[in-house]
Amino acid sequence: MDENLLKNIPYSILDLATVLDGETPADTFPKSLELARQSEKLGYTRYWFAEHHNMAGVASSAPSVLIGYIANGTKTIRVGSGGIMLPNHAPLIVAEQFGTLASLYPNRIDLGLGRAPGTDQVTALAIRGENFNAAHNFPRDVEQLQRLFSKENNSSNVRAIPGEGLNIPIWILGSSTDSARLAAEKGLPYAFASHFAPTYFEQAIQIYKTNFKPSAYLQKPYVIACVNVVMADTDAEAERLSNSVKQMFLGVITGKRNLLKAPVENMDLVWSVYEKEAVEQMLTYSFIGDSGTVKEKLSAFVAYYGVDEVMATSHIFDFEAKLHSNKLFASVFTEA
Repeated sequence: MDENLLKNIPYSILDLATVLDGETPADTFPKSLELARQSEKLGYTRYWFAEHHNMAGVASSAPSVLIGYIANGTKTIRVGSGGIMLPNHAPLIVAEQFGTLASLYPNRIDLGLGRAPGTDQVTALAIRGENFNAAHNFPRDVEQLQRLFSKENNSSNVRAIPGEGLNIPIWILGSSTDSARLAAEKGLPYAFASHFAPTYFEQAIQIYKTNFKPSAYLQKPYVIACVNVVMADTDAEAERLSNSVKQMFLGVITGKRNLLKAPVENMDLVWSVYEKEAVEQMLTYSFIGDSGTVKEKLSAFVAYYGVDEVMATSHIFDFEAKLHSNKLFASVFTEA
């Protein structure tokens, strides 16, 4: 396997603003800023926040606010949403918010859009109200956003000020095949949530690449794969640290979502055989180990799937260990 392949691959961060057991979101946000500043120095391309709601351990319910916080505290790294769950919002409001961000931080803001609610059905109903089925309007809402951002919209009765005429890259996010077709049809870059929804990853990116139509925004397909990353100086230590993210996913499948827990020494004392199987399936695209292990596995992954960029999300309890993992992950690309 040609490990030099990674030298040409951009690497980025997806942050869920994970809240640790014993802490609050107020403790979480400064850590996100420190991680973003470190990532900028390490050559990461972008730093995205994911919109989630009603989850005790996830504090990224307002990505546009966090994007401003991180962009203000950094200088060059691109900051964006991975993503804004568009059916939760009126396109005009999204255009105004991201127009404001792009005016404050020119050429640094990304707008990633998803169609899922980013939460459970009861909370989705609380957010969307009578627009509960708004996901069906996703293609139309994306078009409306594009129109609001266009210079040609200046004669419309409804205008996004700020936002109109600004170059704000729109990304389509997906965890199934539906959004792949939309991204291909519109000639937009595509980011897949393979860090928690691996089932349709290969099929979705194949659909996207096969059906891609060049556009004013993009001439050829561009795929970001988001993956779980836990790195340490040894494989054994990385495996131990990864027991935090395994407990987090166990909470997802059992419906008992808690704050991110410290790693246990033995997961077999925590989960059943069936729970282990379910969690490990969700964690299919996870890179856990030391630099050599991750470099080998990631090179094979990039070569096989032909992704253009790798975005890492790392649920690590100890913040110093998280910073170290982030540094090791960058070195996989820079020292390839």
